[in-house]
Amino acid sequence: MRTAVHGMPRLGEHRALKWALEGFWAGRLGAEELEVQGAAIRRHNWENLAEAGIDFIPSNEFSLYDHVLDAAVAVGAVPARFTPDGRPFDLACYFAMARGGDLGAGPVEPLDLTKWFDTNYHHLVPEIGPATTFRPDPTKARAELSESAALGIATVPVLLGPFSLLAKSSGAEPGFSPMSRLDDLTGTYCDLLGQLSGQGTSWVRLDEPALVEDHSGEELEALRRAYLRLASLPARPKIAVSTYFGHAGQAIELLRDLPVEGVGLDFCRGGANLRLLDESGGLGTKVLFAGVVDGRNVWANDLSESLSLLDQLGAFCDEVVVSTSCSLMHVPASLRAETGLDPEIRPWLVFAEEKLAELAVLGRAGSEGRGAVAEAVEANQEVLEGRRRSPLAADPAVRRAVAALPADPRRDPPQQRAVAQQTRLRLPALPTTTIGSFPQTARIRAARAAWRAGRASDDDYQELLRSEIDEAIALQEKLGLDVVVHGEPERDDMVRYFAAQLTGFALPEEGWVQSYGSRCVRPPVLYGEVKRPAPMTVEWSRYAQSLTTRPVKGMLTGPVTMLRWSFVRDDQPEAETAAQLALALRGETQDLQAAGIAVIQIDEPALREGLPLRAADQPAYLAWATRAFRVVSAAAVEDTQIHTHMCYARLADIVAALDDLDVDVVSLEAARSKMGLLDPLGSVSYRGGVGPGVYDVHSPRVPSTSEMEGLLRRALGVVAPSRLWVNPDCGLKTRDPEQVRAALTHMVAAARHVRAELDRADPALF
Repeated sequence: MRTAVHGMPRLGEHRALKWALEGFWAGRLGAEELEVQGAAIRRHNWENLAEAGIDFIPSNEFSLYDHVLDAAVAVGAVPARFTPDGRPFDLACYFAMARGGDLGAGPVEPLDLTKWFDTNYHHLVPEIGPATTFRPDPTKARAELSESAALGIATVPVLLGPFSLLAKSSGAEPGFSPMSRLDDLTGTYCDLLGQLSGQGTSWVRLDEPALVEDHSGEELEALRRAYLRLASLPARPKIAVSTYFGHAGQAIELLRDLPVEGVGLDFCRGGANLRLLDESGGLGTKVLFAGVVDGRNVWANDLSESLSLLDQLGAFCDEVVVSTSCSLMHVPASLRAETGLDPEIRPWLVFAEEKLAELAVLGRAGSEGRGAVAEAVEANQEVLEGRRRSPLAADPAVRRAVAALPADPRRDPPQQRAVAQQTRLRLPALPTTTIGSFPQTARIRAARAAWRAGRASDDDYQELLRSEIDEAIALQEKLGLDVVVHGEPERDDMVRYFAAQLTGFALPEEGWVQSYGSRCVRPPVLYGEVKRPAPMTVEWSRYAQSLTTRPVKGMLTGPVTMLRWSFVRDDQPEAETAAQLALALRGETQDLQAAGIAVIQIDEPALREGLPLRAADQPAYLAWATRAFRVVSAAAVEDTQIHTHMCYARLADIVAALDDLDVDVVSLEAARSKMGLLDPLGSVSYRGGVGPGVYDVHSPRVPSTSEMEGLLRRALGVVAPSRLWVNPDCGLKTRDPEQVRAALTHMVAAARHVRAELDRADPALF
């Protein structure tokens, strides 16, 4: 039985890609040196895959920033602002598409950024319009084929398929559907496949993950026409159409009938694919790339169960290739560096490198029989049984406390709360605030590293943190922000900070995963029952509030985000895990309130991310997810104002759930969309506060006061002045302090100017 991998982690050892990118952007590294670092990471991955005996080794899945951006470049979908005056497309143009910048004709704004399906990876959103001219550019794919061939390693080029590329694009003009360009784009893919075939590759994988979402019959018919054209090319490689992140649904029969040689299906998050294969009569003579090794979680595979599934799948196709469910870019690279993990928990985990070993065992069993891997399977079953029996995974007291929570926790009516909160807070119209974090400076990072290494005492470290809070509060008062934050200098990560203080979490030290570009996160591993042994944020919030008469926001990470941004346990329903997290955080809300904190922000940027990809599954998810939020927030009395924050959330998908959050103010990303993200608010009953971001913190560009004023005026077309807040898109952790100072200065000025305009126009509005 042959084996396949969708893709590998891109960061390299010790986050080499991150440091190379940031060095290049800062001017410390040249383009050639950056390319050399990328080549080194690719070589490392290919050699690891070859050593593990993987048969289908991918190429063209590595990216210097984002694979969707790469796909747009490969088909020529580069908006004109990124090649001003006919400028040749180069790395500066490429990174301007991702981050914005100045290409010689003035500042250009980057492409929009959003979540890749229901993962915590962010992708750039291509802009497709009726005038977009598609041109094939196989430079990157062909270069990587040559690179791998020079190493003696045959690889399979990976392209994001034309249907999914358009599904993840936005219209360059209002109301335009990118999918209407599928026929035109297919011609470009025909050219790409022809050029790759000319380089001698025998297979090409076209990724169509959008097929695990709901689509109309008309859209699926357009997909069928596209692949009939691709398959009819006189000289082409074999084509494998791969889906992942869910089941194929009604597209299964289309995949069965397409004249392609291979189909990839996810059997980890798409368990229904087995039933769908049975009901549709299977795939005939096609090769099935069976995704049975989970590319999105870190728990050891049940090898016995996977072998039984592979046996069943053999009846539905000509050949089964055992595969990862999706790219391994969603998990850390290797467990080798994790020497500090609890020895009881460590055997339960597998990262990317260890997943290759699982594939090898499954492939060998398929080729030589189960007897050849009996020892490995037996050892695997012992690990799984040890996890099931571990007292770390079950606490009856936590279960009883969760069962005792109210079925539908709610606060007093929103209108009543609004009056009480304004009486207490006395905020002006268009109040200004930030999302929470301030820049994590080199001084903070160095002090934290010294403290963790034992080179600095607790007292010294806490004194430095207090000085950082002093500076953050003083800056915000000087700039004139209305609701201030303490800046979170004590937090290196909004999830790990809380996970470190709760039971049931393990914290891998080198478990880095790419979020986008050079941004990396280290997801905790949520393995057991969650409890809060002691308050986690109260002392820092109390200290900050002692420095100012302005309200200081208490800052919590919400239960759904804690769950989605961790590697979550797979041995109980996610709703149960979310309820445990909510119960722990509820105690923090109570303690912050008792300490005199009048505004508490419960961040839930992952609420939309967790939305199931199929509409039929979404109501059940939103029911338990919003209830978990209300468990935390319902501890607040009526004059405590509850905020939440959602970034890159595609508000339209969850706008109807805002009432179920029972929140007083929601802040969200809106700058890149020019406030277009707010449009759905006009059609729902939510009447709480709204803080659309007026500047993009993921770009180093500092927008002008007039630019922010323009965004606020657009927001006022949807949100009443009495409801509108003014804030950045997201936290300021990754930005330079001088950028932050300048941007916040402009933001406060913009709010004051627009506030004055409104007051002159109609003082009764306020």
